[in-house]
Amino acid sequence: MFEQLGLIGCGLMGGSFALALKRAGLVKRVVGYSKSPSTTERARQLGVIDVEAPSALLAVSGADIVLIAVPVAATEATFKAIRHLVSPQMLIMDVGSTKRDVIDAGRRALRDHIGSFVPAHPIAGKEVSGVDHADPDLYAGKQVILTPIERTQPTQLQQAVDVWTALGCRVQQMSPEAHDAAFASVSHLPHLLAFALMNSITSQPQGKDFLSLAGPGFRDFTRIAASDPHVWRDILISNREELLAQSQIFQRQLQALELMISNGNGEALEGLIDQASRARAGWSMNKFQK
Repeated sequence: MFEQLGLIGCGLMGGSFALALKRAGLVKRVVGYSKSPSTTERARQLGVIDVEAPSALLAVSGADIVLIAVPVAATEATFKAIRHLVSPQMLIMDVGSTKRDVIDAGRRALRDHIGSFVPAHPIAGKEVSGVDHADPDLYAGKQVILTPIERTQPTQLQQAVDVWTALGCRVQQMSPEAHDAAFASVSHLPHLLAFALMNSITSQPQGKDFLSLAGPGFRDFTRIAASDPHVWRDILISNREELLAQSQIFQRQLQALELMISNGNGEALEGLIDQASRARAGWSMNKFQK
């Protein structure tokens, strides 16, 4: 059990982690800080945190576990704000959807204390944000990716594995590079496409009329377009190299389909559709993520 969680970012992800830790009996006290004082106050009112901290630095004062749940672009500033109270015994984790940029920020800001940091990416979330949507079951049954580096302390890495496992997660480790390449493909690009599709329809004069005719397939395909704009702005920019590489691959596949449609080549078109159909039919989501 941890004595105190220092929670920086009391929104959906951070708040859910705090509630899950509390319910599992893994922490005695939660001290929280958010950039918006009203968010921190609301988190205390909801029982997500026990004590409101006036700064990120004071949120980690006395903590033996720290969770940084802020937009990835704010990670370095957060590290700089807390580094004077980071100790070798402290476990620090984040929940960011990109890892190389977060690790680089940690190297610059935490310096000799980088070993206390275990980069983490829980594959969980909702299309809504904010502490009012914090849910102790958010992480239950989900997959969590840890991307330790050469300076990550073994003790902290094992603690991170143990914490997420205790919350009912399946923990997997991979390199930061492999992580960012994989999630550019299966997460960041799909969000980019959903944003583009919604904008392409709504930018047309008859866009509203088109949307009124959309059915379940459209609903399922565009669900993620309702995601938090601020969060996804940061994610797409921070992983731009991998994302743009995946976008180029996608565009080549799209152009191939367009060419077959343009030429009326039904046989070849059916072949590519069949290839995609069989690949999708043979894929199933990891049971921990359903």
